[in-house]
Amino acid sequence: MTNTNIFLVGTGLIGSTLLSQIQEQRGLALRIVGLANIDTMLFDRGGIVLENWEQKLKRGRPVDLKSFVHQMIKMNLPGSIFIDCTASEDIVSLYPQILKADIAIITPNKKANSGPLKTFKKLRELSKTNNTPFIYEANVGAGLPIIHSLQGLVKSGDKVKEIEAILSGTLSYIFNTFSNGKNSNSFSSIVKDAQKRGYTEPDPRNDLNGMDFARKMLILGREIGLPMELGQVKVEQLLPRECMKAKSITEFFTTLAKFDKNFEQRKIRAQKKNKVLRYIGKLSNGHASISLEEVDVYHPFFSMSGSDNIISIKTKRYNFTPLVIKGPGAGAEVTAGGLLASIIRIMK
Repeated sequence: MTNTNIFLVGTGLIGSTLLSQIQEQRGLALRIVGLANIDTMLFDRGGIVLENWEQKLKRGRPVDLKSFVHQMIKMNLPGSIFIDCTASEDIVSLYPQILKADIAIITPNKKANSGPLKTFKKLRELSKTNNTPFIYEANVGAGLPIIHSLQGLVKSGDKVKEIEAILSGTLSYIFNTFSNGKNSNSFSSIVKDAQKRGYTEPDPRNDLNGMDFARKMLILGREIGLPMELGQVKVEQLLPRECMKAKSITEFFTTLAKFDKNFEQRKIRAQKKNKVLRYIGKLSNGHASISLEEVDVYHPFFSMSGSDNIISIKTKRYNFTPLVIKGPGAGAEVTAGGLLASIIRIMK
């Protein structure tokens, strides 16, 4: 069996987990021939032994992304796949060069598809023209088959009427916990708990501002043909301005606690109507929005728990009963698993 040659940039939590999962798949003809992190890069045409890849990479040469891509193209190995596990915008500028070299791209990095619309279109055109896969399933919902399912609907001629989604594991956990009738903890204490559990960024404002969620909604909107830019996604700001202006994380939590009563009142209003609060993204009538809403027991998002993601897709075919996809939408294991599934998809 011909080896599939993998070039991986970004060996943080997701990248290193992917390497572990590849190592476990003894039956796959996969060979890691290029690795890079923020400091160093390493190439081995014969394949990098994964048992001690960290030590080998430490002894690599100083990293330079342009040089990495140049070397990858120069090696001209059949069945090459470039995997970008970074959050870098710089590396996105090299994607066209990679696709033109007939090297497939797999990435959870949302910067390419949620940047300028012209970049999104250019990459799709290059992928089609060069017959080179550009797979970004992990951009939305980690390992959940959301983008692939949506692309299948569109390609088969179905018409998407409306999409509703919860695509932030952080915000899902916060509002699932806060809306739980058995939970009497304040909103600020739940946010602090989410931070301690590692569900939020070190500064929770980077999750609570809704912008990562907005990027995901933008990508979905573009997938169904909407010529949208990020600024067109209307995002309801959950946090008062005072919280966003706090000079430290400690000051942020102190300020947020002052608004616990406001969040509590909003929860009580929902409970009186037998509803719960959910931070929901919507695509409808050519518009995209994200807002805090009340949903009742008949809504598919009512019974959400933990940090799961969920998406409800209403189409011409799935009209009375929407297509619903639900499951873990964050975490290194499921994201890396989604990337590995994409690799296997290309190999077949």
